[in-house]
Amino acid sequence: MTEEKKYKLLHDRPTCIGCAACPAVAPDFWEMTEDGLKSDIKGGKNLDNEWQELEIEEKDVEVNKEAAECCPVDCIHIEDKEGKRII
Repeated sequence: MTEEKKYKLLHDRPTCIGCAACPAVAPDFWEMTEDGLKSDIKGGKNLDNEWQELEIEEKDVEVNKEAAECCPVDCIHIEDKEGKRII
């Protein structure tokens, strides 16, 4: 049995304008902050550069890719395990 490939979901929070497109498309992974000014990755790890990251499985890539494509400021990215950016 092969292990499912892991991916990294990345959120450039400083660039986020809080349009709420990502939680509308992928509510299992995205939520708005209490003040409604930014979105957050649910369960995401806050990085020193104010970005967030979350390891996701291959089955979760497509819905998060849709969220990234809806983002008007392109602040959502997905990388494969080798660090190659998918979106």
